[in-house]
Amino acid sequence: MTGSAELRDVTDQSFASEVLASETPALVDFWGDHCPACRQISPILKQLAADYAGRLRVVKMHAAENPATAARFGVRAMPTVLAFARGRVVGQLVGARPKAAFVELVDRALAAPAAG
Repeated sequence: MTGSAELRDVTDQSFASEVLASETPALVDFWGDHCPACRQISPILKQLAADYAGRLRVVKMHAAENPATAARFGVRAMPTVLAFARGRVVGQLVGARPKAAFVELVDRALAAPAAG
C-alpha cells in the first residue's frame, strides 16, 4: 500500500475507549511541541497507519496537554511510542528510530497473545 494516513489525536478523556478498550492493537505516539525527533518520526507513523490500516490503530497524544495518561505509562521523554494490544503495553520505543524499529514494534503488537 502506498500513501500515508493522518493520525488521530487521543486525549486523557478518550484514551481508555480509543486505545485500552480497542480490539485492534494500537501504537500511541506521545509527542510534544519543540520536539524535532517527534517531527522526524511522524512520516514513518503515518506510513505505518496506511500500511496496516484495518489491523492497527496509530494515534498521537500531546503529552503536556494530557499529563494523566503520560504519567500513568511513565512517559518522560518525547517522542515515546507505546504499542498496546488487548489493553496492555507490549512494547516501547523512545526517541527517533529507523522505520525497521517501528515495524518490529508493530509486529510485536500484532502477535501479542490474548490476555488470559
